[in-house]
Amino acid sequence: MEKVIDLNQISEYNAANNHTTLHPLVSVIDFSKANVRDWGKSITRVKFQYGLYCIYLKDVKCGDIVYGRHTYDYQAGTLVFFAPGQVSEFEIPGEPYQPKGYGLVFHPDLILGTALAKAIPLYHFFSYKSNEALHISDAERQVVLDCLAKIEFELNQAVDKHSKKLITANIELFLNYCERFYDRQFISREHVNQGVLSKFEDLLNTYFLSEKPQIVGLPSVAYFADELHLSPNYFGDLIKKETGKSVKELIQNKLIDVAKERIFDGGKSINEIAHDLGFKYPQHFTRVFKQHVGNTPLQFRHLN
Repeated sequence: MEKVIDLNQISEYNAANNHTTLHPLVSVIDFSKANVRDWGKSITRVKFQYGLYCIYLKDVKCGDIVYGRHTYDYQAGTLVFFAPGQVSEFEIPGEPYQPKGYGLVFHPDLILGTALAKAIPLYHFFSYKSNEALHISDAERQVVLDCLAKIEFELNQAVDKHSKKLITANIELFLNYCERFYDRQFISREHVNQGVLSKFEDLLNTYFLSEKPQIVGLPSVAYFADELHLSPNYFGDLIKKETGKSVKELIQNKLIDVAKERIFDGGKSINEIAHDLGFKYPQHFTRVFKQHVGNTPLQFRHLN
């Protein structure tokens, strides 16, 4: 049986974890203070529907973490990020258990009108899959705990005109450190990333040799991310770190290279080539080709 929990209010979240509500829009949670989780025999899965930003630091051995089709064991700690509108599901252990770790939860209203509100869409890790979590070292874990301590310090002060600015600034500082740690993780897992890049290149080459363009249409970032069992944002960030180019750029470059070959061959009309490449309209193909090459497909054929 599945239980659905809506996470919409800070006060309700605090009450569920034995914490006093110090601020109606933000809280730092020490899960060791929460009651032992006992879902009963009938509950086998819990689904969380997020109306809050929730960041969790697992303060236990992470065990096997799956990245794509590879499995890694990372013991130092794991950070997982959720944003409003997202849903997560967890299998419930057969026995009651004591949760451990820390959490930062804040309502989207907290950041309204702040610099963080403009910056938060840039933190792509909020839309990574949970199996693309951030694995941190002991030193990085201490930085995370220091950031949470600064936020908690502000929550324990009397509210004044500086409170919102300092709280949101410290949350932004925390997220900036997480961004740095993710950059480190991309580098430290370079051999894995190279494997993803190689598979992406193979998939891209195979795409245009198949009938997928006529069936699926032009290749998209989401299509290749799904094929590689990655979220689009994580996949995009990984490829950008490895190549210096976005996935969209690499797809466009491949598309133009294939188009040039087929135009040069001269066996088909421009309209037929556009269709074979996945374009719905030949005019769209002509416009895209000219943007990248400087000539229309027909001009390119005549020049060559």
